[in-house]
Amino acid sequence: MIVFPNCKINLGLRITGKRADGYHNIETIFYPVPLNDALEIIQSPSDKLSAGTVFSQSGTLVDGDEKDNLCIKAFQLLKKDFPQLPAVKIHLHKTIPMGAGLGGGSADAAFTLQLLNDKFNLHLLTEQLLAYALALGSDCPFFILNKPCFAGGRGEIMEPITVALTGYHLVLVNPGIHVNTGWAFGQLNVTKNKPTPSLQSIVTTPVASWKNHLLNDFEEPVFQQHPAIAAIKDELYEQGALFASMSGSGSSVYGLFEKTPSNSFHFPGHYLVQQIAL
Repeated sequence: MIVFPNCKINLGLRITGKRADGYHNIETIFYPVPLNDALEIIQSPSDKLSAGTVFSQSGTLVDGDEKDNLCIKAFQLLKKDFPQLPAVKIHLHKTIPMGAGLGGGSADAAFTLQLLNDKFNLHLLTEQLLAYALALGSDCPFFILNKPCFAGGRGEIMEPITVALTGYHLVLVNPGIHVNTGWAFGQLNVTKNKPTPSLQSIVTTPVASWKNHLLNDFEEPVFQQHPAIAAIKDELYEQGALFASMSGSGSSVYGLFEKTPSNSFHFPGHYLVQQIAL
């Protein structure tokens, strides 16, 4: 079976307080974007695979130890509760930029859970899949629902929301700069005061009015540390974006255009630039 994990962008991102467990409370709107990896899982013909998985990959190289890959962790998480799961072969073709604020790794993990559930008839309900996904990462539960959601808590408390972006054109730019998420959180002056106006109310207004209201708290420290990321946002507005923002803690930046934008962007050749119809 093959599935195609998609990425997400954040429409606004506010850090509202630090929790006793060390995590931060956030408020954001997750919006799914059709930029996809490809994930295939087949049952292994061998019964001698003690680890239970054989993992392979293509496309963009996933750095790090294979045992830390979220697809493998998702399999192992289910294997603990469903020992009848057979050995499998997992192949991941990676297209979504990594460490880019787009949730690609989280999507791969969530889609692995869903694919194993469907392929091997585990009969897990959505709420159960959400719980497994949260054990893998704060962004993972969103990809179980995979539709526009307002999110609070660590990102796992979700409420579906209507955001009227159908027909807009998204330009997604990744400069290949790694922004450490832990560092980014450490730069914030966290407040427990609930921000106003609410993100839910802002996104009901015309997209052209979002510029000074729909804010990402990570932009200020990240832009100071990496002026090249700030320059992407400026360029998107220069080329006619109605709204532009960094996604997550970076480094990807996106712009929303009412019409198909021209190809006159002045980005360095090594930047990954995707134009996507929503």
